[in-house]
Amino acid sequence: MSALFLSRARLRRDVPAAALWRELAPRDDDKRVATSHRLVWTLFADSPDRERDFLWREAAPGTFYFLSTRAPEDRHNLFEIDPPKLFAPQLRVGDVLQFSLRANATVARRPQGASGERVRGKPSDVVMDALYRIPKGREREAARRDAIGTAGLNWLRARGQGSGFRLPEDATDDGAGCLTSYRVVQLDHRNTRMRLGVLDFEGKLLVDEPARFLEAIARGFGRGKAFGCGLMMIRRV
Repeated sequence: MSALFLSRARLRRDVPAAALWRELAPRDDDKRVATSHRLVWTLFADSPDRERDFLWREAAPGTFYFLSTRAPEDRHNLFEIDPPKLFAPQLRVGDVLQFSLRANATVARRPQGASGERVRGKPSDVVMDALYRIPKGREREAARRDAIGTAGLNWLRARGQGSGFRLPEDATDDGAGCLTSYRVVQLDHRNTRMRLGVLDFEGKLLVDEPARFLEAIARGFGRGKAFGCGLMMIRRV
């Protein structure tokens, strides 16, 4: 695995960035995700054909964390960037870590074609997929919170099975436990209206396979990585 760097970048509050603050960090969450998507790319796009080789996350409006194979470069003098730190935690089997993850959790349902054959399904938000099975009306509204928690936590447990970690047995799916929030972000991207279901997780995990776990962190979890999802932050308890 290539060397990885963990970095923090903050939009400058002085001239010239201060004059552009409302444009670069709008108050509206949806607009800010779309703007940040373009903004953070300026720190890594060193050539027209460069493909994304980093994960990112907004920690607060105008503040971002990155996990990347290259250090970010501020070519437009818009950011204050802390010196990147080598990301190479020494983990052992059984280590307990505090983690935080913002994820676009999806499931692919494969519908049957006209002749009965299985066809490739489109990724579906796990929460919307769970709610789709519940009839509309009061029953769905009452079940919304449970659907969010159950679907989100089941998705994360499944990711752990192939990524060298597991959640404690007492991890919960309510606001006081592992899953802290769910929202739907609406974006205009490449002339297409996108809906991105975003789950925030925070809690403890146990390391079963250190090497596999670190490889999974480097890849990121779930979809929507270009829009600030997938980066798991970890620290020792």
